Amino acid sequence: MVNTLTYIKSPIEEELKIFEYKFRESVRSKVPLLDTIMNYIVKRKGKQMRPLLVLHCAKLFGDINETTYRGAALVELLHTATLVHDDVVDEANMRRGFFSINALWKNKIAVLVGDYLLSKGLLLSLRNKDFKSLEILSTAVEQMSEGELLQMEKARKLDITEEVYFDIITKKTASLLASCCGIGAYSTNQNEDTLNSVLEMGESLGIAFQIKDDLFDYGDNKIGKPTGIDIVEKKMTLPLIYALNNSSKSEKRGVLKIIKNSKKSKKQIDEVISFVREKGGIEYAEKRMLEFKKKAESILNNIETQSSIEYISALIKYVIDRKK
Repeated sequence: MVNTLTYIKSPIEEELKIFEYKFRESVRSKVPLLDTIMNYIVKRKGKQMRPLLVLHCAKLFGDINETTYRGAALVELLHTATLVHDDVVDEANMRRGFFSINALWKNKIAVLVGDYLLSKGLLLSLRNKDFKSLEILSTAVEQMSEGELLQMEKARKLDITEEVYFDIITKKTASLLASCCGIGAYSTNQNEDTLNSVLEMGESLGIAFQIKDDLFDYGDNKIGKPTGIDIVEKKMTLPLIYALNNSSKSEKRGVLKIIKNSKKSKKQIDEVISFVREKGGIEYAEKRMLEFKKKAESILNNIETQSSIEYISALIKYVIDRKK
């Protein structure tokens, strides 16, 4: 099976165009500065993973409709708001190869832009009485905030266990992808059991997605972020956690000493990467990623749908095959 984004987008190309138009309309403002910033945001659309999930999950059970489009727009509005705020918190100047909002317009405006996007999403749902969509996504945003704070708390002590790691990524990443699947499915099928199955599928997909992201940190490919950035930022990801758990006390002490150091040299970062590879951290993380990918596929195969599951299956496979 061809497994590219072009293939995955092919059956919903027209619907994606309609979504993009509706999303542009949803962020339009009469304030010239705000409108300029919104146009800048709209142009940086990335891979469109989230709207793809919303639209494809809706299509599993019926025809994509106005509720589906609003759901996809809601996800993008709130997700973009969190990214804008994240860049301020992280003092990041780049996002997806473009200058961040705070780099171009400074922190105060960036925070207000994030607030504007958040309010637009809330109003879009409330004015159209899309209460279930709002509930699903608000739950995800709550979990994302908890996951981010939990990661920050644990980063200070560097005591993240595998169990805590999965708790963090389930909240931080998987909850949002699960909400995309749930919002899409609910727009064409209000069966509660079906919705729960779709949400569970999306959560497994999201966990596999994050493990793949963590693996990029130990790769050699040009992937949009420097190799070793998680090590620089003291993020305890699955490959590193496994390597530390399978090392001697002295090895563990030496690696943690490097990670705790605020000013790491390239040589030290390479040392940690080599350590993780030698201890089998890459292979273990890949194995766990495949487990969650298979779980997502298994749930999908057991859901009663009205249309083919091949494009969602291709999207699940794309998540672990992607190069960036």
